[in-house]
Amino acid sequence: MLTFRGGAPALLLALTALVALLLPAAPARAQETGGAIVDLEMTLGRDGVLDVTERVTVPPGGRFTMSLPLRVQISENSERRFAVTDIEVTGPGTAEVADDLFTVDAGPGESTFRYSVQNTVSDADGSQVFRWFGVLNVDIAEIHASLISPSFEMGIVDCVLGPLGATRPCAQVHIEPDGVLYLDQTNLRKGESVDLTLQIPPGTVPANADITGPGASAFAITGPVVIAFVVLLLALIVLALYLFLVRRQSVPAAPMEPLDRSSGRTLFSSPAGILPGEAGVLLDGYADPTDIAATVVDLAVRNYLWIGRIGEDEWRIVRVNPADDQLRGYERVFYDALLPAGVPEVTMAELRVPGRLPVEPLRRAMVADAVDRGAFIDPARRRIPLWLGGGLIVLGAAVTVVAALLSGHALVGVAIALAGGALLGAQKFLPVRTAYGRTLTGQVRGLQRGLEQVRSTEIPSGDRELVFSRGLPYMVVWSRADNWVRAFRDIDPSDDDEPGLYWFGGFDDDRDLHRFAVHFPYFITAVETLFPAK
Repeated sequence: MLTFRGGAPALLLALTALVALLLPAAPARAQETGGAIVDLEMTLGRDGVLDVTERVTVPPGGRFTMSLPLRVQISENSERRFAVTDIEVTGPGTAEVADDLFTVDAGPGESTFRYSVQNTVSDADGSQVFRWFGVLNVDIAEIHASLISPSFEMGIVDCVLGPLGATRPCAQVHIEPDGVLYLDQTNLRKGESVDLTLQIPPGTVPANADITGPGASAFAITGPVVIAFVVLLLALIVLALYLFLVRRQSVPAAPMEPLDRSSGRTLFSSPAGILPGEAGVLLDGYADPTDIAATVVDLAVRNYLWIGRIGEDEWRIVRVNPADDQLRGYERVFYDALLPAGVPEVTMAELRVPGRLPVEPLRRAMVADAVDRGAFIDPARRRIPLWLGGGLIVLGAAVTVVAALLSGHALVGVAIALAGGALLGAQKFLPVRTAYGRTLTGQVRGLQRGLEQVRSTEIPSGDRELVFSRGLPYMVVWSRADNWVRAFRDIDPSDDDEPGLYWFGGFDDDRDLHRFAVHFPYFITAVETLFPAK
């Protein structure tokens, strides 16, 4: 048998053909009666995997045994690892991988072994060079080997055989014009060596050598590294596709009719009972000062509060009715914040006192209401990618350090860390709304378009004040309050037999909304300043 002892300074391709004849780890034994005949057909694939078909003919009474070490020491602190896969055996022989050895055993007769050798290729400057060196441990009657590589530009750098220190050129090794190497030798004796060095163009096959220790780069592009980055690329594509599909999902915002005339009167109606503040949160995903101001106006319009003018730039908010079950959770929080128990009224000046209003709890209450209603994804769920991304970054850093010290596949850890970074970056692009929330958002936009088409002349005079009042908080949310007031500024608020607007005092003797139209924007601005944007 041949005992392979070395490798190439660049592309070390463990030629399993001759490999099948060797090894120092477990020397083979064969009966010397004529010796065994070995035929090897090897193909180096474009993926860098060496596929081997080995036929061993053993004479009667003889035996052939080969052990190929899958961990080869190449220096004091460096080793190279191979892997043998896809093993198939026909005939009386056996083959197995155990204890870092690939072992072939054949008795009398013909046995055929098919297998693939992984991690065989590494690069060098300007070319890929591989060298086979072995020492015979038994007599071999005949060796017939062929090797096909992806490039026909394969050249023989050197080929010698014979006893160590007294070698001679190989007489029967050549490369055909089609690029196939043939090696034929007979009557090789125990103790003789075979030393063959070949060269192929750079980049012929991908480098996949698994070399660890000081002699190897911890950040080399190895097979596991390629797999890790392929998985990373696929994961990024899937994540990007998911974000694209989810974020582009929307419900068409066809104009919705905001007026209900079914009862013989003309009344305002919002889809699914959506409240003004809720509509604002649905549109932009958070509670801003405009949403809060609209909620205050809506509480007044629905007779829980009354707003009175006490100067050109000062107002008071008065309790009208106590909070009841008709108020949503966030509305009750607003109501109690404006008028705590025992406080019948409050001025804007008093509300401006630092710390008087709990701004952040009010914002959180509005978002929590959207979550409870099923319109928003629970923030705890949305934080999962944050924790997962951070965990992958920490894991990737740890794998990089450990692999650099031990296995040599440090870039695998880099791929893991990059996956974590991608999750962290994607977290802010994840959807806030649920499918139901997207449906409600579409209805809100439809309501907006419907309100913009309303004309006061289409509404009976006795219903105009109520329709105007109910629609106004929604228009505040959309920053269209000026347009809404302008559309209704000529209505007579006393047409309902009550002077002035029922929820906003100071203009009780007016027979139109002209002065209110001038004054109202200042009130909205004053309320918004109580809740500054983040």
